[in-house]
Amino acid sequence: MRPSLVPVVTLQLAQVSPTAMRTVDLPNGEPVPCLGQGTWMMGDRKDRRGEEISALHAGIELGMTLIDTAEMYGEGASET
Repeated sequence: MRPSLVPVVTLQLAQVSPTAMRTVDLPNGEPVPCLGQGTWMMGDRKDRRGEEISALHAGIELGMTLIDTAEMYGEGASET
């Protein structure tokens, strides 16, 4: 049996102040953070749900306010 090909990385990051986060402007002029969390592979495996939720919580605790979801990610499961 092959070992998992998904690397597990633990980072220690300083908390980011939401006011210090750089932004970009959408075409309608609304500013959004230039850095966000993606959820592309989240929701695909029920056995990883706890880890995925923890990763999202860690990002929020570090000051991230943009979470990228799409109905096609995990066939909609990344949004639930």
